Amino acid sequence: MQYLLMIYGSETDGANLSPQEMQSMYGKYMAVTQEMKDRKVYIGGNPLQPTATATSVRVRDGQTLTTDGPFAETKEQLAGYYLVDCKNLDEAIEYAAKIPGAALGTIEVRPIRVMPGA
Repeated sequence: MQYLLMIYGSETDGANLSPQEMQSMYGKYMAVTQEMKDRKVYIGGNPLQPTATATSVRVRDGQTLTTDGPFAETKEQLAGYYLVDCKNLDEAIEYAAKIPGAALGTIEVRPIRVMPGA
């Protein structure tokens, strides 16, 4: 079953990491990504640009409305994601716990709903 592992954290906290801490964190991300690839559960994943680059889109009364910034203001922002194919939720949680962002923020694990005909 496919799961989306969404990485949430404080952009402010991330910006306050030293260059050495950033390099260490990057190495840990590369290690967990390689483990996922080696175990053939990795489908994809990417870090996201900061929320200041986000655009929210809504359609109301047939008109497209855009707003700069994220949909909602929160203490933690969506920073990136992994898409994995795991045998069950327990395995997905095992990988989520290995994501370095789990030590600073939250990893939301959500099963992918397969649409009919997809």
